[in-house]
Amino acid sequence: MPLSFPVSLLYGISQSISGRIFDKIGTRIGMVMSIGLWSVAAALHAFSKGIVSFSIFRGLLGLGEAGNWPGATKSNAEWFPVKERAFAQGIFNAGAAMGAVVSAPLVAYFYGAIGWRTTFLLLGALGIIWIIPWLIINKAMPAKHPWLTEEERTFILDGQEPQNVVTEEKSLPLKTLLGFKKTWAIILSRFLLDPIWWLFVSWLPLYLSEKFHFDIKQIGAFAWFPYVGATIGSLGGGWLTGYWIRNGMQVNKARLRAITLGGAIMLLPSYLVVWPKHLPWPWVLFSLL
Repeated sequence: MPLSFPVSLLYGISQSISGRIFDKIGTRIGMVMSIGLWSVAAALHAFSKGIVSFSIFRGLLGLGEAGNWPGATKSNAEWFPVKERAFAQGIFNAGAAMGAVVSAPLVAYFYGAIGWRTTFLLLGALGIIWIIPWLIINKAMPAKHPWLTEEERTFILDGQEPQNVVTEEKSLPLKTLLGFKKTWAIILSRFLLDPIWWLFVSWLPLYLSEKFHFDIKQIGAFAWFPYVGATIGSLGGGWLTGYWIRNGMQVNKARLRAITLGGAIMLLPSYLVVWPKHLPWPWVLFSLL
């Protein structure tokens, strides 16, 4: 059984329930729960004794990691007015991509310097450390956060659509949500787009190993390159959407136009990427994807 299967399985399960959990307990504690679970799972890899225990810890890793995405999106909606929300989300996505850029060579270095078990322990410790500034900085919602000026508070709250303002109302049941066309549009878009990201995460190292005979250190040194393209796309798409909205375009139309433009850019490279036999052309095409 491929080691990526437990991660993908529990990641998908967590995606379906973590958003509901965040709605009930709030973004602040929800992120602590999600990142805490991810960090502990990462550290537990160091104690694996074989394929079974390693797969279990991989599954726990996916269970914790998935909550980060609905949590970050919810936090974005809480803290940014509509006209700035796309760019804010782009920054978040770019941060995830840049994390891959930085972590790939660093993990490869630590793998060679201190071994894979200690590397997993180090990664788990970094996740736990991240929780500390999160709790300090995100101590309250915008309406009550003591670090905001009244001007900043008004800018954030007045720029949100009424239905997006956080209230004490209960979340809609799943049956009701599935009755909305927008819900199915999101489900379909994630079904079609997420495999591209997981292609980079799961398949790219194998591609480099089998096609170009890279070892672990070489994969760490070069596998980060496509994530630079993801960073540029996240920032550029978010900025462009916000630019259109600020210049009078309807919100949904601006977002749809940005998505369509991104899909058009991906179309040709997705067919051409199987042909190049020499670097750096695969990097160029992966970056466009």
